[in-house]
Amino acid sequence: MEINNFIKTIMEEDLKNGKVNEIITRFPPEPNAYLHIGHARAIITNFELADSFDGKTNLRFDDTNPVKEDQEFVDGIINDLAWLGYRPENIFYGSDYFEKTYEKAILLIKKGLAYVDDLNQEEISKYRGTLNEPGVNSPYRDRSVEENLKLFEEMKEGKYADGEKTLRAKIDMAHPNINMRDPVMYRIIHTTHHRQKDKWCIYPMYDFAHPLQDSFEGITHSLCSLEYDNHRILYDWVIDNTEVEHHPHQYEFGRLNITNTIMSKRYLRALVDAKKVSGYDDPRMPTLCGLRRRGYTPNAIKSFILGTGLSRVNSTVPEEELEEALRNDLKMSALRPNAVIDPVKVIIDNYPDDVIEYLDCPNNAENDELGAKKISFSKEVYIERDDFILEKPNKKWKRLALGVEVRLMYAYFIKANSVEYDDNGNIIIIHATYDPKTKSGTGFDERKPNGNIHFVNAKDAIPAEFRLFEPLMKETEENKDLDFMEKLNPNSLEIKEGYVEANLKDTKELDHFQFIRNGYFVTDKDSTKDKLVFNRTCSLKSSFKL
Repeated sequence: MEINNFIKTIMEEDLKNGKVNEIITRFPPEPNAYLHIGHARAIITNFELADSFDGKTNLRFDDTNPVKEDQEFVDGIINDLAWLGYRPENIFYGSDYFEKTYEKAILLIKKGLAYVDDLNQEEISKYRGTLNEPGVNSPYRDRSVEENLKLFEEMKEGKYADGEKTLRAKIDMAHPNINMRDPVMYRIIHTTHHRQKDKWCIYPMYDFAHPLQDSFEGITHSLCSLEYDNHRILYDWVIDNTEVEHHPHQYEFGRLNITNTIMSKRYLRALVDAKKVSGYDDPRMPTLCGLRRRGYTPNAIKSFILGTGLSRVNSTVPEEELEEALRNDLKMSALRPNAVIDPVKVIIDNYPDDVIEYLDCPNNAENDELGAKKISFSKEVYIERDDFILEKPNKKWKRLALGVEVRLMYAYFIKANSVEYDDNGNIIIIHATYDPKTKSGTGFDERKPNGNIHFVNAKDAIPAEFRLFEPLMKETEENKDLDFMEKLNPNSLEIKEGYVEANLKDTKELDHFQFIRNGYFVTDKDSTKDKLVFNRTCSLKSSFKL
């Protein structure tokens, strides 16, 4: 899909005017959680824009806050990018620049543009003022350069407790943009860093570290979401006052939201901690690893993200658009085996007891290139419970009923004659007869069946668990003011026990299928040789109209 958006236009102009010689972007996630579908917009935007100009994209871990960062998330992010098909030019870590960042902080102190403050976080917030009222200078703002250098060195040496002191930029406490009212540049955190271990106990704030990291790496276009728009002035201040050689520029784009989808790392972590889901890769989660396990493909996600466009406005799109992108990607490529999710047995009374036939059928009726296969057929088969009703209700009913004839797909016409019930009154066996003259492919056309339904041969069917998913969260007008935990859908997971055809005996994790009339499914990692597990990615058709 060709990319056309306002950032690409900017890049084209910058190259044309000689402002930059090549395009270098970066994706800078904080390794404190797994990536979700919202991050996919940033990933795909950075990589695809750079690729369109034969440029480069770095992966840089913003590991400047050790409290919740972990190597587990670093590995997960690297795996997610590889799965999406992106290979960064370099993999960097913000912590690799701690020494150079510290030196730039010293430079600001020497220039009289930074000071050590003794106010705590609550006091700093109080002194900062409001949108309508200017802030008030800290009583420690006018410390001498020498005293600030000494105190900052002592902070680095670990002489002070967490929160006891900070390093703040000295800008303007009356600035109309609150972000410019002496923002904190460094804070004290006595926590072991996942890479630097205990070497540092002072850590730079994002607004200070990020522009410097962009400069150190030669980033030309620093792309971020719209909430950083009012931080750009601080980004530029850091670049302009730290005597860096390379001057990058920040550009913002709107965030992407999806209906009934939780797009917050904090909320997703809460779901995992509260055991509302099985983990970050639960197929109901909007994490990239969850979507992968659910059955979404890299092409579907790319198509979805690029199809939503890019602008400087936050947008919300229906969840059905992501599903439609998946259908479009798999329609011609997925194998289409038979699977019966809610089975009821059919015994064909006039079929020989000891015979098994093997019938020819395509792997995908819409794509001859996927070839053909053979499916087995015998006296006992399973069909979907929804494909049978005792009495045909009307002419629109195109499935099996007592006294009604249907074709078993690629097999024969059968007619239901009677049923057996269990002790609870549920139908457990349908007795039928077949017409041997109606075998598919024989050209028989003297009469038309009441429908065409799929089946699985009971003699070699493989037991399978089918996990059917609905959105984790259902937001309605009635619950919009409730806590997000109270919006969780209690019916987000339904498990069915059924069967799949014998051809799936060697299926492996992440194999994609379109189960006839049941939707798109993927083989789950929980599958065993004795019992396969499939996740439904989405249904065959959407009720949503694009």
